[in-house]
Amino acid sequence: MRECKIEDNKAKCNCTYEPCSRKGICCECLRYHREAGELPACYFPAEVERTYDRSIKRFIDTYRKRGRW
Repeated sequence: MRECKIEDNKAKCNCTYEPCSRKGICCECLRYHREAGELPACYFPAEVERTYDRSIKRFIDTYRKRGRW
């Protein structure tokens, strides 16, 4: 099994929610957000991520508006 590189992940993580206990632990973050019917912060541009609306609908709407779908 691969070793989790938490500090490297934290440096690249765009999540602005502090005090997130999953920051840098991507597998836990993905599991948490999937169970909540959401996507993690890294799926969103910074201006959308800051709204904390991590819904799948927001993801689709964001990328439709940007012409990526």
